[in-house]
Amino acid sequence: MTIEEAIKTAITYEKKVESTYGVAVKESHDPIGQRVFSVLAKEEKSHVAYLESQLKCLKESGKLHHEKLATAIPSQKKIAEGFKKLQATMKEPKELSSLELGLLQKALGVEQETSSFYKRMVSELSEEGQRFFARFVEIEEGHVAIVQAEMDAVSGLGFWFDMQEFRLEAG
Repeated sequence: MTIEEAIKTAITYEKKVESTYGVAVKESHDPIGQRVFSVLAKEEKSHVAYLESQLKCLKESGKLHHEKLATAIPSQKKIAEGFKKLQATMKEPKELSSLELGLLQKALGVEQETSSFYKRMVSELSEEGQRFFARFVEIEEGHVAIVQAEMDAVSGLGFWFDMQEFRLEAG
């Protein structure tokens, strides 16, 4: 696969993830969950814009413009550390609707699928493509960690999208 083909494919993945979060925002009944899904949807939308700008640059100049891709999501390590702190403060488990759990499961599935694609690109592409997609691997693994932490928290530890330690907006 060429870098151009990989970017086009990545745009398709990112649009799918963005759409998944957009649906989750509309279908979720929990205001905090809606906020978290909204932050993730905006993040994915920014990925689409970034990829489209890189594709345009590649077509015009034959090169990528290696501008660093920003993220509102903390690293996987910080998410894990925050989750451990959160566990220490948890009380009684809260009942989770099947709708909310289904939204999280769908989000986790598309994030894992997208992350796998980026990992494959890092292992298969040229050095330039590897450098380009390595940042996406980091970011998508953070997204997977956020969604997985939410599922872990709501399914047995008692908080539904209460992620104050993670501060999604602060990164």
